[in-house]
Amino acid sequence: MTELTHRRVSLSTGIEMDAYTAGDPANPAIIFLHGFPESHRTWRHQMAHFSDRFYCIAPDQRGYRGTSKPQEVEAYTADKLTADIFALADALDVQNFTIAGHDWGGAIAWSVALNGQPGGFNSAWAGRVPRAIIANAPHPYLFQRLLITDMHQRASSQYIRAFRDPANDELIRDQGLTGLLMQVVKWDKPSNMEPEERLALLKDWQDRDACFGMLNWYRASALVVPAMDEDAEIPAFAAGDFPKLNIPTLVVWAMDDLALPASNISGIENFVPDVRVVPVDGCGHFVIWEAPDAVNEAMETFLSDDTRATVPGS
Repeated sequence: MTELTHRRVSLSTGIEMDAYTAGDPANPAIIFLHGFPESHRTWRHQMAHFSDRFYCIAPDQRGYRGTSKPQEVEAYTADKLTADIFALADALDVQNFTIAGHDWGGAIAWSVALNGQPGGFNSAWAGRVPRAIIANAPHPYLFQRLLITDMHQRASSQYIRAFRDPANDELIRDQGLTGLLMQVVKWDKPSNMEPEERLALLKDWQDRDACFGMLNWYRASALVVPAMDEDAEIPAFAAGDFPKLNIPTLVVWAMDDLALPASNISGIENFVPDVRVVPVDGCGHFVIWEAPDAVNEAMETFLSDDTRATVPGS
């Protein structure tokens, strides 16, 4: 496995972040964002595979491991988590970068891409993100609508209500994140993870500040997750038009994801015109380490086909 270089960086957002890099900084950059409840190690197989041609960067995001873990819920809104990624690029002298994300990291990758594409939401960041790679992270517009209209998706997302419920805080203080996960979430094929990787995660989940930092991603989110018997309306941001993501985008989707069924990729081309969707059959949510060869192959094709990827990383 490729050895990663640890970088401790002070971000302009006020966060001290641990980042891990592999490859030559002169090469085009890819920033890899992990999801809940993992770490930079989520992307270990892709970092090893692509570091001969790309400058690969994987942070432990806000609230995770050794990175700053503010305890206030409002410190984890999407705008702040998005700003962290552009601040990380700045701290590493990276101007343009491909953004890649899985799970919650994918949610922030959608935001980074929408802000950083040419003509993006944020003029200070626009034009810095030429391409996006998403793994089992739903498009925000489609996901919010499904939570209202699709009872399968709503049922699959009830764990989010438990993660947000302060009534579970005492359980977390007593048993760490493991106690809550055992109560409300079923891991997809944990036996597919190397034992040393799983042991490292179990250790991370005992850090009480990290437990609440991780859960604050859910608690600060504007996402509306109705109860099963609730007659809910679609929130305004998902009721009308939604800006298109126009950069080349790869979406890798594990088709046996228990939390995010394949309905999340139905109609995605209406919001991401230049999208390439690659389904991975027989695989659960953690596709990037459950089926790394399939993910690497999809990325290889995507990266080699898109000549716009050759913008230097610094």
